[in-house]
Amino acid sequence: MKRLTKLLLCAAISVSGFAALPAQPTQAAPAGVSIMLDGYPLPFPVEPAVMSGTTMVPFRAIAEALGIPVVWDQAARKITATTSGAAGNTKVILTLGSKNAAVNGATVKLAVAPQNIRGTTMIPLSFFGQQFGAAVSWNQASKTVSITSPKKDMYTLGFYAQGAYSEVSRIPDFSAIAFGWSRIDRSGQFTTASTDFWWPKADGDVTPESIVQNAAAGGTTPYLMVYSGDKELELTKNMEDLELQQKTITSIVDLASQKGFKGIGLDLEGLGMTGDKKLVQSQYNVFVKKLSVMARAAGLKLTVILPPLNGSYKGYDYKTLASLADDLVIMAYAYEDESGPEPMNKVDEGIRLALQQVDKSKLVLGISVYSENATSVNAKIGLAKRYGLKGIAIWRLGLIGQPVWNEMSKSVEL
Repeated sequence: MKRLTKLLLCAAISVSGFAALPAQPTQAAPAGVSIMLDGYPLPFPVEPAVMSGTTMVPFRAIAEALGIPVVWDQAARKITATTSGAAGNTKVILTLGSKNAAVNGATVKLAVAPQNIRGTTMIPLSFFGQQFGAAVSWNQASKTVSITSPKKDMYTLGFYAQGAYSEVSRIPDFSAIAFGWSRIDRSGQFTTASTDFWWPKADGDVTPESIVQNAAAGGTTPYLMVYSGDKELELTKNMEDLELQQKTITSIVDLASQKGFKGIGLDLEGLGMTGDKKLVQSQYNVFVKKLSVMARAAGLKLTVILPPLNGSYKGYDYKTLASLADDLVIMAYAYEDESGPEPMNKVDEGIRLALQQVDKSKLVLGISVYSENATSVNAKIGLAKRYGLKGIAIWRLGLIGQPVWNEMSKSVEL
């Protein structure tokens, strides 16, 4: 049903630019109307209108935001959407000007036929709510159309570091888990015995190795996460000392292989706040390329975790790094003091800047539940869905809590 309703939405949307329809009793919606998709404004070319008592909304923008393609038959004036899945094929056909939608041959009635207003196709908001698997509402006081996108099955990466064991039971609900048990220390050396990211001690039968093994056995891909900042130039030492760099890379790959990890998550932050940004980017590219070659030879995946392009650190060449890694995580948080939800406009900008350099299929949106709460988290997930990103990465287990988890479960399959 979820797939079917998405297709119905998509099929009802992409018909702008078609010939004008017979006139319908039309009344403009109140001025200053906004459309919110997953809690964030959605640009639209034509404001909602009321036709024969039915609220009509422009759906091309929504279709694009949901990433749903359709096929338009100009001669037949029909819109067709077809998909296949475990339950079989689903075919949806709508005809411009007709109140009858066909779903696998069965007729579904529309209150008002799809209409063209100033080159934009409009469809009943009520039909959307009934058929498309999304919650819709109209707030008269704020003049706002609110749409919550259907729940989506997407890639989910969870971060697991010190203090995360309280939520170890959530590991099977993620596609992958990055275990933050190693770092590059202040001398530039790779270590599992630092003061903030270290290899945990065993507790009876529960060992770090058993947690990793259980994750893999349950279908969750375990990654060894390697963290560092550059506060004391520890990363700079590794970028400039090629012998130290090779030793570091060899140690990372050896540990990941020996301990049963299936991938490496590289979280090296703090590069490029000052100095020659291009030089720093070039040096980091060399580091990641060497690591990528050695990791792939060992059968390991590589995820590179990066500060956002609209943040303070400019030492990261997204385009080149994407060519070397399986995917990139945009850490779209800590824009302010993390005392509350991250500003949506900054997260949105961070995604759009990344998309200028990297295909959406390789981008994962990082979300910090240290900043977010049950009210705000799905708005961030909604942006990942809107732009068709590969998935989301949650920092971190141990901080999520049941209220946030419950809300996340409404937006994405976990």
